[in-house]
Amino acid sequence: MKIDHLVINVNKEIQENKETIKNVHSIGLPYVPKWGKGTKGFKVSNIWIGKEYLELVRVKTKDGGGWVQEWVQKYCDGHRGLIGLAIDVENIDKVYGKMIEGGIEITKPEPLQYKWFFNLFKKTMPWKNAYIQPMKGMPFQFFLQQMDDQKSREYMEKYMYPNSLEQGITGINTVKLYGEITNEDRDIISCLFSDVTNEEEEIVIRLNNQMIYLIQSDEYFTEIILDCKSEAHREKKLNIENVTLINK
Repeated sequence: MKIDHLVINVNKEIQENKETIKNVHSIGLPYVPKWGKGTKGFKVSNIWIGKEYLELVRVKTKDGGGWVQEWVQKYCDGHRGLIGLAIDVENIDKVYGKMIEGGIEITKPEPLQYKWFFNLFKKTMPWKNAYIQPMKGMPFQFFLQQMDDQKSREYMEKYMYPNSLEQGITGINTVKLYGEITNEDRDIISCLFSDVTNEEEEIVIRLNNQMIYLIQSDEYFTEIILDCKSEAHREKKLNIENVTLINK
């Protein structure tokens, strides 16, 4: 398992305001928001960070134009910030079965599809997703992702451009999630992940060369620690909604 990407609900400034876009560039993250996928109902822009990425989503219509319906509703209700944390897995059906056996709600693994051009065309992405029940204490959810095959993965990686690798930022190292930690959330995490340390004020999840922390806090926010080999960009920070990127 590894962190694949984070889905962040955003307002239009991060996708359209020139000064805001320059702020992204200033910490060493190449970013061309107009290149992202979308329909009449939603717009996605990506920040490619090595083999991981941030998926910045703006919903433009009430129906979301084919975007994940539960997330569309939350966006329209005012949610901004991290909404989904994608975990790349080797066998999505096996993990799905484990979650079901553990009494955790999860959707059946299915390919991501969305319709466009007045619903006349349908786009199917070369991977499957399964969405785990939302966390109780923090307004986001984990979800699983598995590429169809290695060829599809290599094909998609060619489109992860421009990439922060060019600026010496090699990937996402750690995600720190601050908010309320509930017993229900502990059950989800213990069922999903194999290397977990449960403490009263903190949960530590160890993945392949990555870490996820859930930290008890009265306020909900997220910190994403990036591997930075560049002295010019090290220790720089960027805020996107209630998410802070930190080069380390």
